[in-house]
Amino acid sequence: MPEHEQDGQEREFDLRWADRAEHKEPSARARMLAARWKHNPPGPVPFRPDPDHRYSGRRSRSSWVSTAIVLGSVAAVILLLGYINFRAPY
Repeated sequence: MPEHEQDGQEREFDLRWADRAEHKEPSARARMLAARWKHNPPGPVPFRPDPDHRYSGRRSRSSWVSTAIVLGSVAAVILLLGYINFRAPY
């Protein structure tokens, strides 16, 4: 049996063995959060935030204003490129 196939079988065996383990050690992040929350538990967090707090202080533009700005910018670039090509001597 070639060596790379044997390595694959050993790896598969190791993964199956690890998946069947009774106790799995928590990740470093899980251990850190558990230690932090032991002394200072987190407060309740709503599932979805209120829609009023979505922008947190900045004014939102309406969709048509944003669309007008984008389309105006595209039109300005097209006109500028057309003007440059019109003025360029061949």
